[in-house]
Amino acid sequence: MVPEFLTGFGILLGYFTVCASGALLLRRFIRVPKEVFRKILHLILLCSLLVWVYAFHTWWVSLLALVVFITVVFPLLSLAERIEGYSELITERKQGEIKSSLVIVCCMFAVLICICWGWLGEQWLVLACVYAWGFGDGAAALVGKKFGRHYLEGRFIEGRKSIEGTLAMFVVSFFSVLLVLLASGKVAWYGNAPIAALTAAVCAVVELYTRNGLDTLTCPFAAAAVILPLVHIWGV
Repeated sequence: MVPEFLTGFGILLGYFTVCASGALLLRRFIRVPKEVFRKILHLILLCSLLVWVYAFHTWWVSLLALVVFITVVFPLLSLAERIEGYSELITERKQGEIKSSLVIVCCMFAVLICICWGWLGEQWLVLACVYAWGFGDGAAALVGKKFGRHYLEGRFIEGRKSIEGTLAMFVVSFFSVLLVLLASGKVAWYGNAPIAALTAAVCAVVELYTRNGLDTLTCPFAAAAVILPLVHIWGV
């Protein structure tokens, strides 16, 4: 258990050190639009899930690493907030956004690791549920801000959300889930596309109606609610 933890945690720290340093250097020396840089950080966090899932051989050791990681990183980010220019450098919309978002994402990772890997014994399901939201959400933000021309408004929609952004989320979510399903080889060939399409549609709708930035939680869990029973039905 100890060697597994140390090896996996070392890989994790190396991953975040290299990626975070690269992103900050990019932001420091190249004019990167704020929204693009935010999505780069979003992408780094999303891709770290591959380390959480495959750098560890046991689900509860991965879970322990998550707890230790948050316990160490949260105070460090709190200290970093006292540095002048920190919030501007990492494009925070409000103070404490990065650390609070990190905690929420890690909690979501932890729950899905427990359910998909710990209970069902399938590591790849964690990726399918998270990536159904993650990459699509990033595409929705970038496409919506750049190409959004037609907007949806309503009582249960926070502000205005573009149709173009929602469609981008559906398309990217569809291909994200489809690729994970195909790579896993655990679903009958005729079930891959329908599962990906249904999951992407549900995530796009849930994201549309989620308020206060809580799509980090609602979308992955909505994806799990679709993927898990359908994989059980069409699994091989």
